[in-house]
Amino acid sequence: MRVYISADMEGVAGITAWEQVETIGGVEYARSQRLMTAEVNAAIRGALEAGATSVTVNDAHGRMRNIPPEDLHPGAQLISGTPKKLGMMEGIDRGFAVACFIGYHARAGSHGVLAHTYSDVVHRLEVNGQEMGELGLNALLAGYFGVPVVLVSGDQVLAGEVRKILEGVEAVIVKEAVNFHAARSLPPRLAREKIRLGLVRALSRKSFQPLAAPAPATVTIKFNDPARAAAAAILPRSRFLDAATVTYTGADYLEAYQAARSLITLAKSS
Repeated sequence: MRVYISADMEGVAGITAWEQVETIGGVEYARSQRLMTAEVNAAIRGALEAGATSVTVNDAHGRMRNIPPEDLHPGAQLISGTPKKLGMMEGIDRGFAVACFIGYHARAGSHGVLAHTYSDVVHRLEVNGQEMGELGLNALLAGYFGVPVVLVSGDQVLAGEVRKILEGVEAVIVKEAVNFHAARSLPPRLAREKIRLGLVRALSRKSFQPLAAPAPATVTIKFNDPARAAAAAILPRSRFLDAATVTYTGADYLEAYQAARSLITLAKSS
């Protein structure tokens, strides 16, 4: 059984501020690297205890060089660095039995800790009319490859998203969002143990269903100002819905997913 882990940072227990998740944060960021790595290692331990034959971890936060390779559990392999063709889901393929999302956060516009969708330039993102955050977008990509998501960790707002999108998925709550920059977190050791046990429990069920990826797939992004949207609309085959909203329809979800990432990258360049 091959297990895939996509690891973000904002949803890790104890993290509530941007300076904790960006390299300019110095000591704060270095502490967050350790916290993130420890939660990932807990997931790896749970996967191996449940019978995983291999574990692949994709560092999916920021510049995607957050997990020190020497600190990763030796039972896993690490994908790090950027750019990556599939971004937060680099390395996913049809050979994986399951996927797990560790340290994830809620979508833009929600009440979750550091809630956003890929970038602060995005106000709202939809796939075929359904609002999505990184959780949904990445779960759909896993589904495109026939891989079910079995566990997600983060705050209670993220857990609410999970229940609306992914039936039967283990949602491990490691902190309760108070607001965008405040949370009541579990002690890190307890959060890690919840993740480990959650993954053992999830994998013991042996019956998983991947999220169905739509085809064709239309991604619609409302940006936080018209200048951002104008830059995004440079992408061929994209079109404006209004001054701040750009849409793109792909023949399948993989095309739409890559287009969404391209639209956001272009918007950030303006």
